[in-house]
Amino acid sequence: MAEQAAPATAREWHLAARPQGWPVSTDFALVEAPVRTPGPGEILVRNTHLSVDPYMRGRMNDVKSYVPPFRLGAAMDGGAVGYVVASEAEGFAPGDAVLHGLGWREYATLDAGHAVKVDPQAAPLSAYLGVLGMPGLTAYAGLLAVGGLKEGDKVFVSGAAGAVGSLVGQIARLKGASLVVGSAGSAEKVAKLVDEYGFDAAFNYKDAPVAEQLAKAAPEGIDLYFDNVGGDHLEAAIGALGVHGRAVLCGAIAQYNSTTAPAAPRNLAMAIGKRLRLEGMLVRDHAALQPQFVAEVAGWLKSGELRTEETVVDGFENAAEAFIDLLRGVNTGKMVVRLDD
Repeated sequence: MAEQAAPATAREWHLAARPQGWPVSTDFALVEAPVRTPGPGEILVRNTHLSVDPYMRGRMNDVKSYVPPFRLGAAMDGGAVGYVVASEAEGFAPGDAVLHGLGWREYATLDAGHAVKVDPQAAPLSAYLGVLGMPGLTAYAGLLAVGGLKEGDKVFVSGAAGAVGSLVGQIARLKGASLVVGSAGSAEKVAKLVDEYGFDAAFNYKDAPVAEQLAKAAPEGIDLYFDNVGGDHLEAAIGALGVHGRAVLCGAIAQYNSTTAPAAPRNLAMAIGKRLRLEGMLVRDHAALQPQFVAEVAGWLKSGELRTEETVVDGFENAAEAFIDLLRGVNTGKMVVRLDD
C-alpha cells in the first residue's frame, strides 16, 4: 500500500507517575514528540494497532524484574503492528506491514532487526498481536512445552476468557484433554467459554469460593493447571491437582495492583506430598517454537477449529483507559487499540 510522508511530530504515551495500587488516568500523559527520520539500518513505522497486556503493569513499578521498568517521563513500549513509512534498511520498503515492540506511540523509528514482516492478507494485522502473536505463543508453549499436556489430561485454566486463557482451553481440547474447565469474571464470559470455545465447564469466580466451584466442575481433580491469576485460584488448583500434577505459572493478575502481600496460596505444603511441579514461564524462552506454533494455529484458524475474539478500543487517545480496563477484566479475548487501518 502507498504510504504518505510522516508528520514532523506525533503523539506518544508517557508514564507520568508510578501507580500506587490500581493505575489511574493521571499516571499517564499523552505527549507530542518529534518523529525521527530513520538512520542506517532503521525503519519508520506508522502504527495501526497497539497491544495492551497485563505484564505491562509490572513494568510500571520501579523494581528489578526480567524486563526493565518503564522510565518516568518517557514513552512506554509494547507490541504494535503498522506499515513502514520510510526505510534505510535492506529488506524493508515503504508499505510493508510489520510487527515490532515500540507501541504506545503513533509513529515509531526503530532498528529493522527488531521488526518482523507480517502478511495482512493471511490474517488481520491485529491478529499478530493476539492469536498469532505473543499471547498465542504463550498459550501454546505454556500448555505444551512447559505444562507437558498429555492426551486425557484434566485441565483447569484461570483467566480463561482472556487473550491467553481462551486459547489455552481450546488448544487443550484440540490436543485431547479429557476435561477443560475455565474460570472467568462474568456470567457472559462463562457462557462464551462453554458455548463458543468448547470448554466442558466454566464458572464465575465471583459467585462462590474458587475451590468450591472447581470441585464441582472437576470432581475427580485435575492434572494440569494454567495460572493467569494466582491467589485463591492457585490455592484451589493446588488442592485439586493429583499426584504428579503440573501447574504453569504464567501470570498473577489478582495481585498486580495489590499493595499488600497475597493471602493465598496457603496450602503450598501440599505440593510436597503430591510431588507437584509448579513452573514459571516467560514466552521469550520459547521463540524456537514460533514456526511450529504459527503453522499449527493458523491451520486451526483456517479450519474453524479455533475461535478467537478481540476487544477493540478505537482511538490512540484511549490507550491508557484501554489498559486500565484490561486490568479490570472488561475485555474478552485480546485487547487492542486501533489507530486506523
